[in-house]
Amino acid sequence: MSDRMARHIPYTKPSITELEVQYATDAARNGWGAHCYDYVYRFEDAFKSHLGVPFAVATSSCTGALHMGMYALGIGPGDEVIMADTNWVATAAPILHLGATPVYVDILPDSWCLEPRNVEAAITPKTKAIVAVHLYGNLCDMDSLLAIGERHGIPVIEDAAEAIGSVFRGKRAGSMGHFGAFSFHGTKTMTTGEGGMFVTTDPNLYERVLTLSNHGRSRGQDKQFWPDEVGFKYKMSNIQAAIGCAQLERIDSLVGSKRRVFNMYHQRLRDLPLRMNPEPEECVNGYWMPTFVVDDQVDFDRSAIASELKARSVDARVFFWPLSGTPVGGRKAHDTPYLSEKIHLRAMNLPSYFDFSDDDADYIAGIITHYLR
Repeated sequence: MSDRMARHIPYTKPSITELEVQYATDAARNGWGAHCYDYVYRFEDAFKSHLGVPFAVATSSCTGALHMGMYALGIGPGDEVIMADTNWVATAAPILHLGATPVYVDILPDSWCLEPRNVEAAITPKTKAIVAVHLYGNLCDMDSLLAIGERHGIPVIEDAAEAIGSVFRGKRAGSMGHFGAFSFHGTKTMTTGEGGMFVTTDPNLYERVLTLSNHGRSRGQDKQFWPDEVGFKYKMSNIQAAIGCAQLERIDSLVGSKRRVFNMYHQRLRDLPLRMNPEPEECVNGYWMPTFVVDDQVDFDRSAIASELKARSVDARVFFWPLSGTPVGGRKAHDTPYLSEKIHLRAMNLPSYFDFSDDDADYIAGIITHYLR
């Protein structure tokens, strides 16, 4: 046990091989001047092909992709954007930066994603968009959300930051909404260190975001250094994109490892009074972050088990807090008690990465089993 405890288990880490090093080295050595965007364009093209969409813009973060996309949709002061209360602040931040108001609604008990009925009930004349966040790789009910958006003439945005590898009835997460946004942060299934991607099937929205992403200079402008409007600077570097190209070539293996790790946990924890990330019929979960929620009838102290895991050199993350209970701003769509206000106290995220082993799974599952029993 002492030897096992001496090894620290992080909650996640990237998988970097010689291919990533080779591409990044080539970008560092040769990717300058006329070649400074070679890997960026290559990465965008490869990602479009992987996702099955016609347009993509590589960005410095998922947050930047959301910010530009929302700005391009005309979201601004006085507008409202509906999103799940259980989320990371990165989804709400662009809404607030634009002067709009995030309107928080409750989540489904199985996927921990947007509850479509709550979404429709929260729509007002001020509602300008719905943001569907595929939490921890779990999939939103996109059929219902897209139908709601169509009925009310409201665009549905997909925040697929955590959902590389997730597929909803034959369509990849991020490819179904008016636009999608992805994250390639170092904690994600595939990484560029920092980075993101804006994707869409709308050619007009693509041209708008492409202009915004280049300080407001449209690609048809023939006057050098002439801004057509004030834009943004959310570009991805060529070296980052080089790493992304290599990661995307390995994407099946990277997603496969996430699914393997989840199944290792699921087999070991399946007899305990808890539930884990779901995989609905006709869907594939990329299982970015294996998560468990303990049944309501069981005594559970999240802080105690987190301390126990930490004492045994295991990093585990807490479930996202409800944003309405933090200082970030926005408002709840309704005041009645709901799941988002309590689920985070009964849940934990578990370590998951490419070379996670059976021994690691046995060790962590043993701690959780001993605690719950």
